[in-house]
Amino acid sequence: MSGLTQAENRQSVLDLLDLPALASKRAQQSLQLAVTRAGERLVAVGERGIVQLSDDRGQTWRQARQVPVSVALTAVSFVSASHGWAVGHSGVVLHSADGGETWVRQLDGNQAAQIILEDARQRAVAAEAGADKALRSAEYLVKDGPDKPFLDVAFVNERQGYVVGAYGLALATQDGGQTWQSLVSRVPNPRGKHLYKVQVTGQQLLISGEQGALFRSRDGGSRFAEIITPYSGTFFGALTLDGQGLLAYGLRGNAWRSLDDGASWQKAEIGQAVTLSAGLRLRDGSLLLADESGRLLRSTDNAAHFATLPVQPGTGITGLVEAADGALILSSSRGMSRIELDAIDLGVKP
Repeated sequence: MSGLTQAENRQSVLDLLDLPALASKRAQQSLQLAVTRAGERLVAVGERGIVQLSDDRGQTWRQARQVPVSVALTAVSFVSASHGWAVGHSGVVLHSADGGETWVRQLDGNQAAQIILEDARQRAVAAEAGADKALRSAEYLVKDGPDKPFLDVAFVNERQGYVVGAYGLALATQDGGQTWQSLVSRVPNPRGKHLYKVQVTGQQLLISGEQGALFRSRDGGSRFAEIITPYSGTFFGALTLDGQGLLAYGLRGNAWRSLDDGASWQKAEIGQAVTLSAGLRLRDGSLLLADESGRLLRSTDNAAHFATLPVQPGTGITGLVEAADGALILSSSRGMSRIELDAIDLGVKP
């Protein structure tokens, strides 16, 4: 332990929430936790509030001009060349309206806890089942302060978006992040399992998390149902497959495929028991998984088989995205890297 008292630790968190990200000579070698596209621009986020931008498809990178926090940023989502959101530690949600050049804070952990508490109070007044336990949990959340991270963000358009995080945190917005509503009571997650990833396809939401957690909504988040999986370890993400298929991936090389909408599952053969940290469905329809050793695995048959690509991008891969020219862009513990299209034969047509 650091020896800090709870009050000192809370003050340290608040300081980072109020301290703008600093320019760093080592930004390009810093821990980057996610990457996405904003039009043709690439936007990556990572430690100490560092946001990096590339306008030449990942050849070179520069820091964003203004980021209002110094907490680690864990995920980023853009719906256009201009509008995007990033989330991270201390329950922070940031918004950019200029392609990631500048950011403003829309939400922090204190505000998120109050939103969840108010929802729990309304449930208690209505005498809903489990409301008393939910209220106690929400009160503890407020008491703890802004110490719990959001781990993923996904927006459908400039108004509709979702964030998920540690201890079952889940919120939604219908006005571009101006206001937020708690989804905690809608997700059947009474033990507060960590939620690592939210994938949105139209009105379908797929949330994956620890202890085999997989939750789905088909109506934009109004109602969620648990998908029972045969694996009790952590899922760090899930992808939709052709037809009614799903692929969930996570700890110790576990990747599980369902072709019947989650009714039954088969384990995908990955070849080694190394944690799968990122996944991506490519424009050509094939699938990519990345593991912590730096392996990239590709499937062209709807996740029935995976082959290791003949590239060595380095260890600690955290995120994957395709650049506008089809090259593969990776975020990792060592910064950003680009893999040329012809080097890995992704099969994307120009």
